[in-house]
Amino acid sequence: MPYFKSMPPNAGPPAVYLRFPGIYGPWSKMSQALMNGPSSFSEGERELIFAYAAGVSACEFVYVAHAEVAYVWGIEPGLVERLLQNLDSAPIEPRLKSLLSYVRTLSLDPNAITQTDVDAVLNAGWSENALLDAIALTARAAFMHRLVGGCGFTPLTREVARKHARKRVDSGYVNLYTAFREDKS
Repeated sequence: MPYFKSMPPNAGPPAVYLRFPGIYGPWSKMSQALMNGPSSFSEGERELIFAYAAGVSACEFVYVAHAEVAYVWGIEPGLVERLLQNLDSAPIEPRLKSLLSYVRTLSLDPNAITQTDVDAVLNAGWSENALLDAIALTARAAFMHRLVGGCGFTPLTREVARKHARKRVDSGYVNLYTAFREDKS
């Protein structure tokens, strides 16, 4: 139940986005560029990184919603949950473990990041651009964590998250909200 009485019991981020289109219209466009624009990562990998960053910082709302988006993009169902249970034993390539280890540290204690952490990711074969993409995804997860936590939004059920995930993949991040669409038709 949201903390704001002006919002319905099932409100989520769109309740805030649509209330402040001058702020969240550009936010949605940035999200579209980050999640679906050119990147070192596929859309599914970006959603996986985003969901993982939210999950390690205990933001169930964002983690559940975006793990389901990752699965619609073709990431193996349940992988985000396995990563959160134990990154070291998860069935992924060492290169991705290196990146996600960095994401975990950045999510939980950004001031703990050192040159050694950066070098480990770069030495695993990721480019600087890939690492900068991962940093932006982690930062977006932190922002969303503060938004949903500050508003008191209730996490979606897996079933509802799956339905929303399909819409997000089909529509993107801007076109989900009619008010933000450039082509209003």
